[in-house]
Amino acid sequence: MWFVYALLSAVSLSTTDAFCKRTLSTSSTYVVAWVRWFYSLPFLLPLLLFIEIPQLDRQFWLAVVINIPLEIAAILLYTQALKISPLSLTVPFLSLTPVLLILTSFLIIGEFVTMGGLVGILLVSIGAYMLNISSAVEGKDTGLIGRFAEPIKTISREKGSLFMIAVAAIYSVTSVFGKIAIQHSSPIFFAVFYMVVLTLALFFIVFVMDRKGLFYSIRHPEKFLHIGAFDALMIIFHFTALKRAEVSYVISVKRTSMIFSVFYGWAWFEEKGVIERVVGSTIMALGVALIAFS
Repeated sequence: MWFVYALLSAVSLSTTDAFCKRTLSTSSTYVVAWVRWFYSLPFLLPLLLFIEIPQLDRQFWLAVVINIPLEIAAILLYTQALKISPLSLTVPFLSLTPVLLILTSFLIIGEFVTMGGLVGILLVSIGAYMLNISSAVEGKDTGLIGRFAEPIKTISREKGSLFMIAVAAIYSVTSVFGKIAIQHSSPIFFAVFYMVVLTLALFFIVFVMDRKGLFYSIRHPEKFLHIGAFDALMIIFHFTALKRAEVSYVISVKRTSMIFSVFYGWAWFEEKGVIERVVGSTIMALGVALIAFS
């Protein structure tokens, strides 16, 4: 079941990203980042009525305190990346998270991955490289190494990609501490509690940076509520999956959201390069299957 929950989290995430990118054409990065969390609360808070509130220990609070500033930095970078760059050229770089998680999950909580899982994680990353393979064919450098490196060079030319790489690095840490918090509470409780704390913390930043946009988003929930609904689904599925499987596996499956993002990029925003990104997505899907059955 962890695989199903992680995959549903991926679908919900890609849908949220697409809605956010649409909204960013008329709203600031700060506002869209905030409404993503704020409007998930009406869907998450009622869940507290149906669960037992756990006893919270020191390790829970430590994990939360460590994660809050990292999570806020990540959501602002994430949202800005969606705003300034194509959807299908930013989201794929989140595939670096499972690669980095091999190291962070081992160092922080001592998790190991099997050889099959390791190969699957590497396939996910190779698939992300293939999403930009046309740059290797069309590159001006005639040398083999230069052509091979061209998809990597495109990172420096796409600021949104650089932002997403930073987000992937942050998530490789927050995912691990998130699992620690879940182990010392419960998936649903942590999902709801975490969103409340993050929303309050980000509120003060948005109040300073874009007060007018903040008040507009509160007065017009009909323009933002759908973002929160899908983000709430993503959160619930994400933390439920983390309770049942290792961090590296869950995040790897969740990163298949980029497959759906390629579709949204083509269907909603008329982004190019669909064929090569479908090829890359297929390789990533093979990696996901290997992870699921290893």
